[in-house]
Amino acid sequence: MLRVFLAHTPEMFEGYYGARALAALRQHAEVVRNPGAAVLAGAALAEAARGCEAIVADRATPGTAETFAAAPDLVAFLRVAVDISTIDVAAASAAGVLVTRATPGFVDSVTELALGFMVDLARGVSGHVQAYRRGEEPQGRMGLQLGAATLGIVGYGRIGRRLAEVALALGMRVLVSDPVARAEDPRIVQAGFEDVLAASDIVVCLAISDAGTRDLFGASAFARMKRGARFINLSRGELVDEAALAAALDSGHLAGAAMDVGRAPDQRPSPFLAQRADVVATPHVGGMTPEAMEHQAMDTVRQVAALARGEMPENAVNAAAAHRLARIGVRWP
Repeated sequence: MLRVFLAHTPEMFEGYYGARALAALRQHAEVVRNPGAAVLAGAALAEAARGCEAIVADRATPGTAETFAAAPDLVAFLRVAVDISTIDVAAASAAGVLVTRATPGFVDSVTELALGFMVDLARGVSGHVQAYRRGEEPQGRMGLQLGAATLGIVGYGRIGRRLAEVALALGMRVLVSDPVARAEDPRIVQAGFEDVLAASDIVVCLAISDAGTRDLFGASAFARMKRGARFINLSRGELVDEAALAAALDSGHLAGAAMDVGRAPDQRPSPFLAQRADVVATPHVGGMTPEAMEHQAMDTVRQVAALARGEMPENAVNAAAAHRLARIGVRWP
C-alpha cells in the first residue's frame, strides 16, 4: 500500500479536506497526517513526508525545489487546488516527481460570493450593518440597482460564464473581456479590456494569473473605470496593484471594492485594504462550502487510487518527466 503524507494543518483540513475524503483516501493508502499546526515547506516538508511516496498538499503548502531535492522517496505531489503557482514544476520534473492538480469544484460557490459582493457594494449592506451594531442610526443613501446596471467580467472562464448567466437573469447588461474565450450568448457583449472598464458599473476580476496579468488592475485601469464604479477581485491578489486601488478609493473615483483574495499570506486580502469602510473583504473563502471542498479533495483520492492501481492519474501536469512513477509500477512515460 502506498504511504501518503497529508500536509493540511488542522485548520486547512477542516476547511479544505474533511473526514469523508480522509476516510476515502485511507481505502487506497496509508495516510500520515501533518503532526503540527504549522504549514510545512522546504526541507521540513520533506522530512515530515519521509518514507511517503506521495504528498497531498493544500493550497498553502508549497512544492519547492528544496522539498523535491530532499525527498528521495517522493513519487507524486498532488495539489488539492487548481492553482499550482507555488509548485516548482520544473524542479519536480527534474527530480522525476509527478505533479497533479484538482479540477474546479468551486464554480457555484465563488459565483454566489460574487453575487453577495455585488449586492453589498450596490446597496451598502455591510456599512449599514456595522453602524447598527455600533448603536448608531445609519443614514440611508441611494443605491445601485443591479437590474439597471452594467457588469464587466474580466476573464471568461468557468466562473465568468456562470456569473454572466446569473447577471443576465437579474436583467444586467453583461460585458466580457478575455483574450481567448469567446462568449456565445448573443446577449453578452465581448469587448476589449479598456472598453469593458469604461462601460461597467461593476467590474469583476476573474482573469488567470500569469506573468502577463500581474498588476493588470493598476492606476491606469482604475482611472479608465467609471467614476463611482465598484471593483471586485475573486481571482488572485497579484492581479491588483493594491496601492493603486487604495488611491482610487481615496480619491472617490471608485465607490467601493470587494475582495476574497489579496497579497497577504494564503492569498488573503491585505489588512490595510480589508480594514477600510469602503471595502468588503472575506478571508479567501470563495471555495469554502462542503460541496466545493469535497469535490477537490475527492479528486486527490481518485488520483491516489489510480497510482495504487499502477495507472497515470487524471490532471497530471508533467507526466512525461515523472520517471519515479516506475518505482510504484506506473507505466512511464
